[in-house]
Amino acid sequence: MKVVIIEDEIPLRETNRKLLQSNFPQMEIVGEAGTVAESIAILKITKPDLVLMDIELADGNCFQVLQSCKPYAFRVVYITAYNHYAIKAIKFSAIDYMLKPVNEYEFCNAINNAIENIREDELFIQHAHFEKQYNSLNNPEKIVLRTSDTLHIVNIEEISYCKSDNSYSTFFIRGQKPVIVSKSIKEYEELLSAYNFIRPHQSYLVNMDAIACIDKTDGGFIILNDKTEIPLSKRRKQAVLDKLDVLLK
Repeated sequence: MKVVIIEDEIPLRETNRKLLQSNFPQMEIVGEAGTVAESIAILKITKPDLVLMDIELADGNCFQVLQSCKPYAFRVVYITAYNHYAIKAIKFSAIDYMLKPVNEYEFCNAINNAIENIREDELFIQHAHFEKQYNSLNNPEKIVLRTSDTLHIVNIEEISYCKSDNSYSTFFIRGQKPVIVSKSIKEYEELLSAYNFIRPHQSYLVNMDAIACIDKTDGGFIILNDKTEIPLSKRRKQAVLDKLDVLLK
């Protein structure tokens, strides 16, 4: 597998090179670059299988590189300094990334995910969604849910609720079959809390717009518009009622 490293900070480029060489000896580093122009030239010449790409370069950004290389078949793992908005856009797009300074465990995890999970026909879908969210001043209207064999681009408002099963989360979406992803419900709680989603129980994340009523008998449970009953834990009950009260005002 041929790899190109795109990073404008020389010490970080060296770190990525060493981590690749020590953890993925089967990979061949065929080029390195630090600017948009260098990156475009190297990618077109080497035709790599995998690119480790810094989002912001000294003279531009990764989207300028990708636009100039279309159509491309390489997988991308993004590298970014801690930037809340960039990370939010990445997570909504279900894209693999690593934070600076690079942690070896996260580095290996991101590389393995890119190798195993991303199919060529999904590349443009995910990266186009990421670019749109990264360059937008608005909150995303859609979220990418990546299963073992399919990418689902879902309107957030159409998600009724999400149910946790250990490290898996099942999304129940209006008019669609349930979608199961291998990520924890906690990660989606952080992403969707700004969209009126609440956590009435440790195993559930619920869209408040999908709630029909709350039954306070037998400890309490939520009834959704489609008659689904969601348990309401004693510990979270008052917080849920307070949020619903604010929403209705």
